Amino acid sequence: MKFILTGLILLASLSVSAQKLEAYQIYNKKGRKVSFKKLVKSVKDKDIILFGELHDNAIAHWMQLKLTQQLHKENDLVLGAEMLETDNQNVLNQYLNDEINQKGLDSLARLWVNHKTDYKPLVDFAKTNQLQFVATNIPRRYASLVYKKGFEALDSLPEKEKSWLPPLPIAYDANLPSYKKMLDMMPDHANPNFPKAQAVKDATMAHFILENREKEQQFIHYNGAYHSDHFEGIYWYLQQASEDLKMVTISTVTQNDVGKLEKEYKGKADFILVVDVEMTNTY
Repeated sequence: MKFILTGLILLASLSVSAQKLEAYQIYNKKGRKVSFKKLVKSVKDKDIILFGELHDNAIAHWMQLKLTQQLHKENDLVLGAEMLETDNQNVLNQYLNDEINQKGLDSLARLWVNHKTDYKPLVDFAKTNQLQFVATNIPRRYASLVYKKGFEALDSLPEKEKSWLPPLPIAYDANLPSYKKMLDMMPDHANPNFPKAQAVKDATMAHFILENREKEQQFIHYNGAYHSDHFEGIYWYLQQASEDLKMVTISTVTQNDVGKLEKEYKGKADFILVVDVEMTNTY
């Protein structure tokens, strides 16, 4: 009986081992598997890291935190995020400087619904380690204004409000594939300002990344993957400002099988975080 029991335990152990359940896998842009250690080594000397997430993906948010913690051991970091808007920077600074508590930040800033689970750990890491955290995204009402009336509508804003935007006029390349694709998504009701509203977000985030990064610092920016995928969006605007910047992009995708990067995702970013499609979402 003892030998039978031992055998059953061994078989059960081998069965679990054979399944090799993996929640995620990291790949380079050519589709080769990369360890977290290799990822850290590859990005630690870059000026700017654009970490593209799926907003409700728990693994992506966890990986953002772990990468930030690891890079902080060697680099002088500045953090920033799409999820906080430029006109909330003063309130965010008050929180970082312990002038207000979390309840105060909740009431005074326009926080995303998943801030507590997904972005608070990053903001609190900056607070604990006395790092700058930059609210980089354009206030939503101005993106909406561009959608309705085009870039020209921004010209008439008061000077104080223009300080929350990138310098005007805003560069725009309507032929970038990501912007063209946005129009293709709605052929029957195509509004030519639709991709411009996306572009003004990308331009704003790029501007405030550059404005808040000193020469020897590394800026880690957290944004929706579509804002930096295929080296467009924020990446394109940063490149227009300076071709000398050393930048790296990370994207997040989901697959049924994380064991091999699907062909459509190759080249999407310098590194692709593949998460099991059945992973629990944060909201």
